[in-house]
Amino acid sequence: MAMDVNRNAPVVIELEVFTRAAPGTVWNLHTDIDRWSDWNPHIERANLRGSLRVGATFDWRIAGLEITSTVADLVPQRRIAWGGRTRGIDGLHVWTFSPQPEGVLVRTEESWDGEPVRVDPTNLRIALEASLRDWLSALKKTAEADGLPEGGSA
Repeated sequence: MAMDVNRNAPVVIELEVFTRAAPGTVWNLHTDIDRWSDWNPHIERANLRGSLRVGATFDWRIAGLEITSTVADLVPQRRIAWGGRTRGIDGLHVWTFSPQPEGVLVRTEESWDGEPVRVDPTNLRIALEASLRDWLSALKKTAEADGLPEGGSA
């Protein structure tokens, strides 16, 4: 069964963006974890331990938070999901990639639970939503800079 975000968590964010880039370009960019900091200015560093597969872990730093995440789902070119915990926050993150005639629709869903979130859900919801909007924007900008999908036009 595929991992889902915690729909009962105090903070759940769902966002999407359409990018006029080849689905493979978007997927490869997003799943090259070691290079996240090259295109996402909010990620200070990221390091995948071993190869990308279910059960793989990666360490990363974003907004001053040190996180170790574990890949829970991986469907090449379609879906990646991971979970991690930092400073008492349990995060579950699901990304889906839906090819379209002129690009790909990228959807992200993330839930946060834990004592810090229950104490201040409003501000943490605002912070998470801003972070995910920035991530989607950076992904779109970088993927589109790599060119249009085959058969696409400007």
